[in-house]
Amino acid sequence: MMRNITIRGIDEVLGQALKTTAEKESRSINQLVLEVLKERFGLTKVAHYTRRYHDLDDLFGRWGAEEYEQIQGMVDEQRKVDSELWS
Repeated sequence: MMRNITIRGIDEVLGQALKTTAEKESRSINQLVLEVLKERFGLTKVAHYTRRYHDLDDLFGRWGAEEYEQIQGMVDEQRKVDSELWS
């Protein structure tokens, strides 16, 4: 079983693209290259029952601009320090 491989001839542009993409996806360059190779050779599992969420909108709904301003106003009001109570 092959565990390590060395790839030579990676130019500056490809190296920077790998580094930038890996950082954007919060993974190592090694993880990125392995995933790209597996995808290229059809060795990845297709996630049929997994749904990725980027937020919780589907669970909790969404605030409109007016609702946000109202709620933010209440939060700001509660964060005010009453100097008479703390003197």
